[in-house]
Amino acid sequence: MKAVVQRVKETSLRVDGKLISQIPFGLIVYFGVKRGDTFENADYLAGKIAKLRVFEDENGKMNKSVLDVQGEIMSVSQFTLYGDVSHGNRPSFIEAEVPDIAEKIYDYFCEKLETYGVSVKRGIFGADMKISQLSDGPVTIIYDI
Repeated sequence: MKAVVQRVKETSLRVDGKLISQIPFGLIVYFGVKRGDTFENADYLAGKIAKLRVFEDENGKMNKSVLDVQGEIMSVSQFTLYGDVSHGNRPSFIEAEVPDIAEKIYDYFCEKLETYGVSVKRGIFGADMKISQLSDGPVTIIYDI
């Protein structure tokens, strides 16, 4: 399971030109499921991300979580995180989980994030999404579990 987490000032997501979701500030999480990943992996990752301290405190130190600053999370399923280009230039996605299973784990991950009390907006699984984001920092954390 992989997640690329970025601190953002604002983010919006569109499909076919229609606004699907947006957040005013918080985190965008690009989430990929590898073959063999489990719901337990999603539990662990949701807890790590909900508690990730990448927002500044009163002393300018990254010491606050998205919960502490009352931000939101935009969660985007992205199988291309498992693109392998070690043999040639065209990515192979054989490590990515099949869509039916990946979607269930993605939905579970989003629901688990919400149990921590954070507002979670989502993309549409499998859709061609257009994402606009204003990165803050930039701050980017990569989880690979």
